Amino acid sequence: MKVGLLANPHKPGSLPTLRALCDALERRGIKWVLDPQAAALAGGPGVAAEDFCREVDVAVALGGDGTMLHAMESLGHFDKPIAGINVGRLGFLTTCTDRELEEFAEALASGGYSTSKRTLLAVCLCRATGEQLRFTALNEVTLARGATGRLVSLCARVNDEILNQYRADGLIVATPTGSTAYSLSAGGPLISPDAGVFLITPICPHSLSQRALVLSDGSEIELSSDDDDCGPMLFTVDGRESLWIKQGDRICVRKSERSFHLLRLDGGSFYEALRQKLGWQGV
Repeated sequence: MKVGLLANPHKPGSLPTLRALCDALERRGIKWVLDPQAAALAGGPGVAAEDFCREVDVAVALGGDGTMLHAMESLGHFDKPIAGINVGRLGFLTTCTDRELEEFAEALASGGYSTSKRTLLAVCLCRATGEQLRFTALNEVTLARGATGRLVSLCARVNDEILNQYRADGLIVATPTGSTAYSLSAGGPLISPDAGVFLITPICPHSLSQRALVLSDGSEIELSSDDDDCGPMLFTVDGRESLWIKQGDRICVRKSERSFHLLRLDGGSFYEALRQKLGWQGV
Protein backbone atom coordinates (compact mmCIF):
# COMPACT_ATOMS: atom_id res chain seq x y z
CA MET A 1 0.00 0.00 0.00
CA LYS A 2 1.07 3.56 -0.71
CA VAL A 3 -0.66 6.42 1.10
CA GLY A 4 -0.85 9.95 -0.31
CA LEU A 5 -0.88 12.73 2.28
CA LEU A 6 -2.50 16.15 1.88
CA ALA A 7 -2.41 18.82 4.58
CA ASN A 8 -3.96 22.20 5.27
CA PRO A 9 -0.97 24.53 5.82
CA HIS A 10 -3.22 27.12 7.49
CA LYS A 11 -4.57 24.73 10.14
CA PRO A 12 -2.69 24.97 13.46
CA GLY A 13 -1.29 21.57 14.33
CA SER A 14 -1.10 20.26 10.75
CA LEU A 15 2.70 19.96 10.70
CA PRO A 16 3.16 17.94 13.92
CA THR A 17 0.20 15.76 12.92
CA LEU A 18 1.73 15.16 9.49
CA ARG A 19 5.07 14.15 10.99
CA ALA A 20 3.44 11.89 13.58
CA LEU A 21 1.34 10.16 10.94
CA CYS A 22 4.38 9.58 8.70
CA ASP A 23 6.16 7.96 11.65
CA ALA A 24 3.14 5.77 12.45
CA LEU A 25 2.90 4.61 8.83
CA GLU A 26 6.62 3.88 8.59
CA ARG A 27 6.53 1.72 11.73
CA ARG A 28 4.02 -0.49 9.94
CA GLY A 29 5.93 -0.63 6.68
CA ILE A 30 3.48 1.56 4.78
CA LYS A 31 4.94 3.82 2.11
CA TRP A 32 3.73 7.42 1.84
CA VAL A 33 4.10 10.41 -0.47
CA LEU A 34 3.24 14.09 -0.05
CA ASP A 35 1.24 16.32 -2.33
CA PRO A 36 2.87 19.69 -3.18
CA GLN A 37 1.15 21.60 -0.35
CA ALA A 38 2.03 19.02 2.29
CA ALA A 39 5.58 18.89 0.97
CA ALA A 40 5.90 22.68 1.24
CA LEU A 41 4.62 22.48 4.82
CA ALA A 42 7.06 19.73 5.79
CA GLY A 43 9.98 21.16 3.82
CA GLY A 44 10.48 18.02 1.73
CA PRO A 45 9.89 16.75 -1.82
CA GLY A 46 6.36 16.36 -3.12
CA VAL A 47 4.64 14.51 -5.93
CA ALA A 48 2.91 16.33 -8.77
CA ALA A 49 -0.89 16.13 -8.71
CA GLU A 50 -1.20 13.90 -11.79
CA ASP A 51 1.36 11.42 -10.41
CA PHE A 52 -0.11 11.60 -6.90
CA CYS A 53 -3.52 10.30 -8.02
CA ARG A 54 -1.99 7.51 -10.09
CA GLU A 55 0.54 6.28 -7.50
CA VAL A 56 -1.42 6.19 -4.24
CA ASP A 57 -3.93 3.60 -3.03
CA VAL A 58 -5.43 5.80 -0.31
CA ALA A 59 -5.45 9.59 0.07
CA VAL A 60 -5.38 11.15 3.55
CA ALA A 61 -6.28 14.80 4.16
CA LEU A 62 -5.13 16.45 7.40
CA GLY A 63 -7.17 19.42 8.58
CA GLY A 64 -10.96 19.33 8.84
CA ASP A 65 -14.11 19.09 6.77
CA GLY A 66 -13.00 22.08 4.69
CA THR A 67 -9.74 20.31 3.91
CA MET A 68 -11.71 17.25 2.77
CA LEU A 69 -13.78 19.40 0.42
CA HIS A 70 -10.59 20.93 -0.98
CA ALA A 71 -9.10 17.43 -1.42
CA MET A 72 -12.19 16.30 -3.34
CA GLU A 73 -11.75 19.23 -5.71
CA SER A 74 -7.98 18.98 -6.12
CA LEU A 75 -7.90 15.20 -6.65
CA GLY A 76 -10.49 15.34 -9.43
CA HIS A 77 -11.50 11.95 -10.82
CA PHE A 78 -10.13 9.97 -7.88
CA ASP A 79 -12.06 6.71 -7.34
CA LYS A 80 -9.98 5.43 -4.42
CA PRO A 81 -10.65 5.80 -0.67
CA ILE A 82 -10.11 9.24 0.89
CA ALA A 83 -9.63 9.56 4.66
CA GLY A 84 -9.73 12.70 6.76
CA ILE A 85 -7.86 13.33 9.98
CA ASN A 86 -9.35 16.21 11.92
CA VAL A 87 -6.73 18.37 13.57
CA GLY A 88 -8.87 19.27 16.55
CA ARG A 89 -12.20 17.52 17.00
CA LEU A 90 -14.28 15.02 15.05
CA GLY A 91 -15.92 16.33 11.89
CA PHE A 92 -18.71 14.77 9.86
CA LEU A 93 -16.41 14.05 6.91
CA THR A 94 -13.26 13.09 8.77
CA THR A 95 -12.29 9.53 9.66
CA CYS A 96 -10.66 10.18 13.03
CA THR A 97 -8.93 12.88 15.05
CA ASP A 98 -5.23 13.68 15.42
CA ARG A 99 -5.30 11.78 18.73
CA GLU A 100 -6.02 8.51 16.93
CA LEU A 101 -3.12 8.31 14.49
CA GLU A 102 -1.82 4.98 15.75
CA GLU A 103 -5.25 3.38 15.47
CA PHE A 104 -5.64 4.84 11.98
CA ALA A 105 -2.25 3.56 10.77
CA GLU A 106 -2.97 0.13 12.23
CA ALA A 107 -6.32 0.00 10.43
CA LEU A 108 -4.60 0.76 7.12
CA ALA A 109 -2.03 -1.96 7.76
CA SER A 110 -4.59 -4.59 8.76
CA GLY A 111 -7.38 -3.63 6.37
CA GLY A 112 -9.63 -2.67 9.26
CA TYR A 113 -11.63 -0.12 7.33
CA SER A 114 -14.44 0.25 4.80
CA THR A 115 -15.56 2.93 2.35
CA SER A 116 -18.76 4.93 2.31
CA LYS A 117 -19.79 5.85 -1.23
CA ARG A 118 -21.05 9.44 -1.28
CA THR A 119 -23.13 11.14 -3.95
CA LEU A 120 -21.69 14.15 -5.77
CA LEU A 121 -23.56 16.93 -7.55
CA ALA A 122 -22.82 17.78 -11.18
CA VAL A 123 -23.56 21.49 -11.50
CA CYS A 124 -23.79 23.64 -14.63
CA LEU A 125 -24.05 27.41 -14.45
CA CYS A 126 -25.71 28.45 -17.71
CA ARG A 127 -25.19 32.15 -18.32
CA ALA A 128 -27.72 34.20 -20.26
CA THR A 129 -24.84 34.93 -22.66
CA GLY A 130 -24.56 31.23 -23.55
CA GLU A 131 -21.43 30.61 -21.45
CA GLN A 132 -21.48 27.39 -19.40
CA LEU A 133 -19.40 26.76 -16.27
CA ARG A 134 -19.27 23.30 -14.67
CA PHE A 135 -18.60 22.32 -11.05
CA THR A 136 -18.71 19.29 -8.76
CA ALA A 137 -20.05 19.50 -5.20
CA LEU A 138 -19.94 17.07 -2.30
CA ASN A 139 -22.09 19.04 0.15
CA GLU A 140 -24.25 21.59 -1.63
CA VAL A 141 -24.77 24.44 -4.04
CA THR A 142 -26.31 27.67 -2.80
CA LEU A 143 -28.00 30.58 -4.52
CA ALA A 144 -28.42 33.48 -2.08
CA ARG A 145 -29.00 37.22 -1.91
CA GLY A 146 -25.96 39.33 -2.58
CA ALA A 147 -25.17 42.86 -1.42
CA THR A 148 -28.80 43.84 -0.89
CA GLY A 149 -30.51 43.11 2.41
CA ARG A 150 -33.79 42.31 0.66
CA LEU A 151 -35.36 38.92 0.16
CA VAL A 152 -34.88 37.44 -3.29
CA SER A 153 -37.37 35.67 -5.53
CA LEU A 154 -36.14 32.27 -6.69
CA CYS A 155 -37.75 29.78 -9.03
CA ALA A 156 -37.03 26.07 -8.56
CA ARG A 157 -37.92 23.54 -11.24
CA VAL A 158 -37.69 19.74 -10.91
CA ASN A 159 -37.56 17.64 -14.08
CA ASP A 160 -38.79 20.64 -16.12
CA GLU A 161 -41.80 21.11 -13.84
CA ILE A 162 -42.07 24.20 -11.65
CA LEU A 163 -41.71 23.32 -7.98
CA ASN A 164 -42.08 26.67 -6.25
CA GLN A 165 -41.39 30.38 -6.33
CA TYR A 166 -39.45 31.05 -3.14
CA ARG A 167 -39.20 34.38 -1.35
CA ALA A 168 -36.22 33.87 0.92
CA ASP A 169 -32.62 34.77 1.64
CA GLY A 170 -31.62 31.94 -0.68
CA LEU A 171 -31.94 28.29 -1.59
CA ILE A 172 -29.70 25.27 -0.95
CA VAL A 173 -29.54 22.05 -3.00
CA ALA A 174 -27.71 19.45 -0.91
CA THR A 175 -26.62 15.83 -1.02
CA PRO A 176 -27.18 13.52 1.98
CA THR A 177 -23.58 14.31 2.96
CA GLY A 178 -24.43 18.01 2.82
CA SER A 179 -27.45 17.55 5.10
CA THR A 180 -25.07 18.02 8.05
CA ALA A 181 -23.57 21.23 6.60
CA TYR A 182 -25.22 24.53 5.56
CA SER A 183 -28.63 22.89 5.09
CA LEU A 184 -28.65 21.80 8.74
CA SER A 185 -27.99 25.38 9.86
CA ALA A 186 -30.91 26.50 7.66
CA GLY A 187 -33.29 24.05 9.37
CA GLY A 188 -33.05 21.13 6.95
CA PRO A 189 -33.34 17.49 8.08
CA LEU A 190 -30.49 15.09 8.72
CA ILE A 191 -30.23 12.38 6.06
CA SER A 192 -28.33 9.10 6.11
CA PRO A 193 -25.39 9.22 3.64
CA ASP A 194 -26.55 6.13 1.76
CA ALA A 195 -30.02 7.53 1.00
CA GLY A 196 -30.55 8.09 -2.74
CA VAL A 197 -31.96 11.59 -2.39
CA PHE A 198 -31.35 15.31 -2.86
CA LEU A 199 -32.47 18.02 -0.46
CA ILE A 200 -33.83 21.48 -1.30
CA THR A 201 -33.73 23.82 1.70
CA PRO A 202 -34.88 27.46 1.67
CA ILE A 203 -32.81 29.92 3.72
CA CYS A 204 -34.98 32.07 6.02
CA PRO A 205 -38.11 31.85 3.82
CA HIS A 206 -40.71 34.63 4.01
CA SER A 207 -43.50 32.05 4.42
CA LEU A 208 -43.34 29.29 7.03
CA SER A 209 -45.14 27.00 4.56
CA GLN A 210 -41.98 26.87 2.43
CA ARG A 211 -40.23 23.88 3.96
CA ALA A 212 -37.26 21.70 3.07
CA LEU A 213 -38.03 19.06 0.46
CA VAL A 214 -36.44 15.62 -0.01
CA LEU A 215 -36.56 14.23 -3.56
CA SER A 216 -34.99 11.45 -5.61
CA ASP A 217 -31.37 11.89 -6.64
CA GLY A 218 -32.47 10.92 -10.14
CA SER A 219 -34.10 14.34 -10.39
CA GLU A 220 -32.74 17.29 -12.34
CA ILE A 221 -33.09 20.61 -10.54
CA GLU A 222 -32.96 24.10 -12.05
CA LEU A 223 -32.66 27.33 -10.06
CA SER A 224 -33.17 30.80 -11.52
CA SER A 225 -34.52 34.25 -10.74
CA ASP A 226 -36.51 36.76 -12.77
CA ASP A 227 -36.60 39.37 -10.00
CA ASP A 228 -35.36 42.66 -11.45
CA ASP A 229 -35.25 44.34 -8.05
CA CYS A 230 -33.11 41.87 -6.07
CA GLY A 231 -29.87 42.64 -7.91
CA PRO A 232 -27.07 40.12 -8.54
CA MET A 233 -27.16 37.02 -6.33
CA LEU A 234 -24.28 34.93 -4.99
CA PHE A 235 -23.75 31.37 -6.20
CA THR A 236 -21.45 29.10 -4.17
CA VAL A 237 -20.31 25.48 -4.48
CA ASP A 238 -19.36 23.78 -1.18
CA GLY A 239 -18.53 27.23 0.17
CA ARG A 240 -15.60 27.53 -2.28
CA GLU A 241 -16.37 29.09 -5.64
CA SER A 242 -18.38 32.30 -5.33
CA LEU A 243 -19.85 33.82 -8.48
CA TRP A 244 -22.37 36.57 -9.14
CA ILE A 245 -25.60 35.42 -10.78
CA LYS A 246 -27.63 37.82 -12.89
CA GLN A 247 -31.13 37.75 -14.30
CA GLY A 248 -31.42 35.16 -17.06
CA ASP A 249 -28.69 32.87 -15.62
CA ARG A 250 -29.71 29.32 -14.70
CA ILE A 251 -28.17 26.75 -12.34
CA CYS A 252 -28.75 23.13 -13.35
CA VAL A 253 -28.05 20.37 -10.81
CA ARG A 254 -28.06 16.60 -11.25
CA LYS A 255 -26.33 13.54 -9.82
CA SER A 256 -22.72 13.24 -10.92
CA GLU A 257 -21.39 10.09 -12.54
CA ARG A 258 -18.50 10.35 -10.08
CA SER A 259 -18.64 9.36 -6.42
CA PHE A 260 -16.64 10.27 -3.33
CA HIS A 261 -15.27 7.23 -1.46
CA LEU A 262 -14.99 8.19 2.19
CA LEU A 263 -12.82 5.88 4.30
CA ARG A 264 -14.34 4.75 7.61
CA LEU A 265 -12.59 2.78 10.35
CA ASP A 266 -14.29 -0.44 11.44
CA GLY A 267 -16.61 0.32 14.33
CA GLY A 268 -17.16 3.94 13.32
CA SER A 269 -20.36 5.16 11.71
CA PHE A 270 -22.37 8.19 10.61
CA TYR A 271 -24.62 7.72 13.64
CA GLU A 272 -21.66 7.75 16.01
CA ALA A 273 -20.54 11.02 14.40
CA LEU A 274 -24.03 12.45 14.95
CA ARG A 275 -23.99 11.48 18.62
CA GLN A 276 -20.57 13.02 19.18
CA LYS A 277 -20.90 16.13 17.04
CA LEU A 278 -24.44 17.03 18.11
CA GLY A 279 -24.04 15.95 21.72
CA TRP A 280 -26.92 13.47 21.66
CA GLN A 281 -27.44 11.60 24.91
CA GLY A 282 -29.22 8.36 25.68
CA VAL A 283 -32.22 8.31 27.99
